[in-house]
Amino acid sequence: MNTLKNSVRLTGFLGNDPEVKTFSNDGTLARVSIATNERYRNGQGEWVTDTQWHSLVFWGKQALFAQKSLSKGSEIAVEGKLVNRQYVDKDGVTRYVTEVNVNEILQFNRKPE
Repeated sequence: MNTLKNSVRLTGFLGNDPEVKTFSNDGTLARVSIATNERYRNGQGEWVTDTQWHSLVFWGKQALFAQKSLSKGSEIAVEGKLVNRQYVDKDGVTRYVTEVNVNEILQFNRKPE
């Protein structure tokens, strides 16, 4: 490995419709959560599904795509980078957030079963 970089890939289902914000400088931001599932057998041989939730952030043209094409339940694959940030909420409490800033997106159009 010549270079290491901050990169993450996720495939899963959206837990909500994208929340879109437009800024005065014609910037667009969309936020959505994605669920990833991992199945395994526990010590008793029973199948267990472990669901993890991740926050995705789309900017610009990808945010517009998310607004027009994605909705709760959509299955997508994304590639992006992890971003850690903090903010102070309205009660003065410092909150810490980890998000995926999406670089690429692939939407699956699977037929309902």
